[in-house]
Amino acid sequence: MNSNNLTINVEKAGGTTIKLTAKGQINSETAELLKKKLDYAIDNKNNYIIINMNGVSFLSSGGIRIILMYYKKMKSLRGKLFIQAPSESVKNVLGMVALNEMLYN
Repeated sequence: MNSNNLTINVEKAGGTTIKLTAKGQINSETAELLKKKLDYAIDNKNNYIIINMNGVSFLSSGGIRIILMYYKKMKSLRGKLFIQAPSESVKNVLGMVALNEMLYN
């Protein structure tokens, strides 16, 4: 896997819940894929979006921005977005910017 690879699998998790499982790096070059998958989730009337980030080895500020943007969007739609099983790298980054409790605790 080169440094610009990111895969995101999408699966229904029951009712109006959708789960995105990300693997690879979320950086300025790959963040657009995350945005597209989140748009898909919202366009398909999902009230809950789970992003499993166990396989994410790097999360850039651009990735954080997109996650926050969609977190706020879901909140305005009376839904919820949260991170599931963040990798140690993701935990460290979200902890540094004080978003860990909001997004996954």
